[in-house]
Amino acid sequence: MPSNFTHEFIEFVLAQRVLSFGEFRTKAGRISPYFFDAGLFYDGRSLQRLAQFYAKAILAAGVEFDQLFGPAYKGIPLVAAVAIALADANRNVRYSFNRKEEKDHGEGGVVIGAPLAGRVLIIDDVISAGTSVRQSVGLISGARATPSGVVIALDRMERGAGELSAVQEVEQRYRMPVISIATLDDLVAYLRTDERMSRNLEAVSGYREQYGVAAHA
Repeated sequence: MPSNFTHEFIEFVLAQRVLSFGEFRTKAGRISPYFFDAGLFYDGRSLQRLAQFYAKAILAAGVEFDQLFGPAYKGIPLVAAVAIALADANRNVRYSFNRKEEKDHGEGGVVIGAPLAGRVLIIDDVISAGTSVRQSVGLISGARATPSGVVIALDRMERGAGELSAVQEVEQRYRMPVISIATLDDLVAYLRTDERMSRNLEAVSGYREQYGVAAHA
């Protein structure tokens, strides 16, 4: 059974229609029975609630960090909102984000906000190919700071080209944790609690069995 905040998060994304069911073609060419579109958190109240869930997941994980970093572009509003949510939870931390192209006037550079220093926690929506994480780790390491982990909304727990998922590849390559508010296993557990979701449960469970990776020990 999902934790209380994970259960609430799944209810929230279903209500917001950020998580929907049907037939959706993934980048890998697979037909997925569900789709998670974080781009639909586009009003103040939904972004506020989303950030609160991020803060709960971060605090529950107990990961050590000194500041937050949000990769452009989706990570920019996310990192600012999560910093506010953590401050509301009595954890005040600095944050920064990057621009896609380096600016050669004004403040210059590619990083805006707090200078990257100490242990830096990356805030993103999902991990697909891991490109955003790779770029973020490069910026953080280039500033002689330490990437301490990545926080995402949903871990699809789905194999990539090999036997590992995109999340597992990031954890293995960079030797840092990936924290998620919810996982595909959490979604399956949630669907089991609602008889009205039986058809979706069958489809998602079948997809999990066919393309999923083993859960963390």
